Amino acid sequence: MSAVGVIVRRELASFFGRTRAWILAGTFALLGGYLFYSEVAFFETFGGDRLTTGLWPFVFLDWRLVAFFVVPLLTMRLIAEERQLGTYELLCSLPVGDAAIVAGKFLAAYVAYLIMIAGTLPGPIALYVLRPYPLGSVVAGYGGLVLLGGVFVACGLAASAVSQSQMVSAILTYGILALFWYASWNEAALSETLTPVVRAVSLFDHYSGFAQGVVDSRSIVFFVALTLFFLFLAVRALGSRMWRGLP
Repeated sequence: MSAVGVIVRRELASFFGRTRAWILAGTFALLGGYLFYSEVAFFETFGGDRLTTGLWPFVFLDWRLVAFFVVPLLTMRLIAEERQLGTYELLCSLPVGDAAIVAGKFLAAYVAYLIMIAGTLPGPIALYVLRPYPLGSVVAGYGGLVLLGGVFVACGLAASAVSQSQMVSAILTYGILALFWYASWNEAALSETLTPVVRAVSLFDHYSGFAQGVVDSRSIVFFVALTLFFLFLAVRALGSRMWRGLP
């Protein structure tokens, strides 16, 4: 098995062997289920025949909010905890490079995130059984969640790579993601020259299309590129700390 595979297995075993992991997964499933039920109840009461068409943008915007709050708590331990427990030096003594460490940590956290996302499937499945609907919007919405999750996990990993404290890592992740998410919300305060630039890097502007059932190749490229950018920062952070002789 490759070094990356070993790290992935180690991380997943460590993550799901702890109570905190199941609390996070349970929180994701409960909040996701509650928000889904609330939106269905609202549209059933006030939306009438718009239940299966107008529902999904609200559901997937709700679920990205759940991901926003849960993922930083998932990723804050990836590197920072290794330093706190004194196991980071042991990890670095293995014949693996910084890129392999980052790749293994990212893939493990991303798999955990995808498992949490899978926990929201019973709601849409039950609704489809009771009232069949076109699947295109749901597939697009889940695709957006998968891509957005890659950005969230990579950002959290980069924050953990530059932090000594798990709490600092989580706060830093929340701050960076909030900046990217709400960047374009006050366009009136921006100049005509700056507005297109801000929209181009806004997580909300790129994700909202998926939530509405529209798949845009430009948004896919944006999410993948931003994920790779944060992973690059994580690799650089690990290499910089080792070069300076820091833990």
